[in-house]
Amino acid sequence: MAASTPPGAVPGTAWFTLPAGAGRLQLWPQKAAFDPDLGLLLVADAHLGKAVSFRRLGVPVPEATTTDALARLDGLLQATGAQGIAFLGDLLHSARSHAAGTQAAVLAWRQRHPALQLTLVRGNHDRHAGDPPAALGVQVVDGPLRLGPWALTHEPEAVPGAYALAGHVHPCVVLGGRGGDRLRLPCFHFGPEAGVLPAFGPFTGMHALPDQPGQRRFAIADDHVLALPASG
Repeated sequence: MAASTPPGAVPGTAWFTLPAGAGRLQLWPQKAAFDPDLGLLLVADAHLGKAVSFRRLGVPVPEATTTDALARLDGLLQATGAQGIAFLGDLLHSARSHAAGTQAAVLAWRQRHPALQLTLVRGNHDRHAGDPPAALGVQVVDGPLRLGPWALTHEPEAVPGAYALAGHVHPCVVLGGRGGDRLRLPCFHFGPEAGVLPAFGPFTGMHALPDQPGQRRFAIADDHVLALPASG
């Protein structure tokens, strides 16, 4: 595994490549990855409708989080020219995410991108929320879904003959030393057999994965993806 900078690299992004150039991902600070060879945008843990789910339970949380997520998708589609999006689980947060306002916003977004191929690899939240409405035209599958060199899953797992890409964990890195300030940043985490994408959705918890030999981590700091030193 390696980090590289192909010609025409976009400032603020980084690249993760498989050995011998078997596959490559452009890592975006908007918390998504893009495979230029497949024309595919990869998004984990969007959790659309999470804010309305919490508000219906009486928990005060920010509004317009779904609108913000859809606007970030618009920006990524324009920047990458992606022909499809694969959601690595937890597209909707809960059954309460089927609220009229949330569904209207998502449907309006879909109508702006009628030719876009959408695929959802079911996650644990999707099993509770139910599949997206048929009007959204989302192909829904159980993982692992093999596409190119990748095996798309929700929960991290090793898949023979492929490099697995997952979500679910909401990975982060913890920067700072003992006795000093510590900073938690969302990250892309790539191990020897599987990689984990950061959570695309807002106000999600984060989990620092343990170090392992050969891992690569890319921290997201504001509008930049930063390659961290490789583990031995």
